[in-house]
Amino acid sequence: MLRIRRELVDEIVAHARRDHPDEACGVIAGPEGTDRPERHIPMLNAARSPTFYEFDSGDLLKLYREMDANGEVPVVIYHSHTATEAYPSRTDVSYASEPEAHYVLVSTRDTDTEEFRSYRIVDGVITEEPVEIVDGTVDGAE
Repeated sequence: MLRIRRELVDEIVAHARRDHPDEACGVIAGPEGTDRPERHIPMLNAARSPTFYEFDSGDLLKLYREMDANGEVPVVIYHSHTATEAYPSRTDVSYASEPEAHYVLVSTRDTDTEEFRSYRIVDGVITEEPVEIVDGTVDGAE
């Protein structure tokens, strides 16, 4: 199960709406050894595409070095789908290289509502998981 603060969900959705009609992508880092998403890092979709996302390799290297220096890991890796449901595509599955991460998808195909769903993707197997959105803190952390 993904437990995530409402403010982080709001930031992800706002990023997806801002980048629409292109797909948005980013990471929420958290302390190593926990499953606690804490720091939102919106990334640039280097593909600048409404049907595909790609992290810029230089930005991604910089991010991983920064997380390593801070004792963080990518707890959530997210992107948006602009015209389809929030379900991983074959390409999304092929890019899923962090077996401990929650893969969040947001669909912005409807201008009034959005789908916000989370998955574990391990060895090509997609497993949807419940999302608990909490106000305030997660596991006692600010």
